[in-house]
Amino acid sequence: MTFREIFERFASRYLPGNQSDAALLRYQSLARAIEAKPDSPVRLDENCDHLAFVCCGATKLVAHASGGREQIVAFHFPDELVVVPARAEHAYTLSSVKGSELLVFDYQELLDLARNDPLVLRMLLDCSRKSLIRCRNKSLALGRKTAAERVASFLAGMAVRIGMPEDDCVFLDLPMSRRDIADSLGLTVETISRQITQLRSLDIVSTVGKSGVRIDDLRGLEARAGYLIASG
Repeated sequence: MTFREIFERFASRYLPGNQSDAALLRYQSLARAIEAKPDSPVRLDENCDHLAFVCCGATKLVAHASGGREQIVAFHFPDELVVVPARAEHAYTLSSVKGSELLVFDYQELLDLARNDPLVLRMLLDCSRKSLIRCRNKSLALGRKTAAERVASFLAGMAVRIGMPEDDCVFLDLPMSRRDIADSLGLTVETISRQITQLRSLDIVSTVGKSGVRIDDLRGLEARAGYLIASG
């Protein structure tokens, strides 16, 4: 896609529809398009925060600690936003898990431009809120949930974000490897495979090829995810 096409897709989803041409050009002047090959890091200045719009493909945000230790913080998919923090106590890398096209902004420059635009500020706040909720859910999973609950939570979350309805099922074409899933959940690849095999034996999911997962019983999957039961 061209830069203009990528920006128009971003604008149609995240900028108010009543923006003047001059305002759109100001936002456009802050953006740059980046094409990332599969399994490649996105080159960003680590001294400042960035906001990235995933136009197509899929990415992972990786946190780096001392001694070469890494943790996959989050995955992001088409039409989602991700804030890439500047280097501080830890460093962060945004990498593609499959070929991706991104639109990237310097976060502070974008914030300064949007200072008098409540709808854009609300968009940035909503992006932060969603990221915070996901981080808190992940903290609970890593700190308190069993391996079975972590895998079930992951698949249930993917069903909401990238699931495709298919008859009475939900189909997932997972772009990330099982290694990435394992690293994200603090488990081993063998544990991921065992848990998916167990879900298959319970007729909750079925697998299709290397990356396809069909969720045949979403309620059953959610019941195994350690979710609170809604009071009714």
